[in-house]
Amino acid sequence: MTALSEGAEGAEGAVVGDRAPLGADRIKHLEFIQATITRLGTNSFLVKGWVLTLAAGLFALSATRLSWQIAGVGIVPLLCFWYLDCFFLRQERAFRRLYDDARSPDSTVEMLSMNVAPYLTRMPWPEVWLTPTLLLFYAPLLLADVALLVFAL
Repeated sequence: MTALSEGAEGAEGAVVGDRAPLGADRIKHLEFIQATITRLGTNSFLVKGWVLTLAAGLFALSATRLSWQIAGVGIVPLLCFWYLDCFFLRQERAFRRLYDDARSPDSTVEMLSMNVAPYLTRMPWPEVWLTPTLLLFYAPLLLADVALLVFAL
């Protein structure tokens, strides 16, 4: 017997270890939540790609022309993309908490519910806005843009 099959009783209604089996509806619910988490992660990745492309273009343009106006304009989309990435990360964390609550057999989460509002209230914006992953990505871009702005003045 493998570690996964130890203690299993039959194929339907199998009990692995001390845990009760999850029903088909509960498993489908978890798949929906996981698909949403995956989509949010993909969106965050795409946002980072777009911001790098846009920032590199604006940096090159403002550096070749030594234009403080272009460097200043570059700050606005950078902050907008940072906010958008923060939004995706906050939503992803909320769905992960929903997943954790929905995966237990005695869960109080409504079946097939995707409501994450209760989790969002416990997750303040500054906590997500200043996460190390977002800070290490966006802060250097912002500092480079501000340095270029100051240099062009």
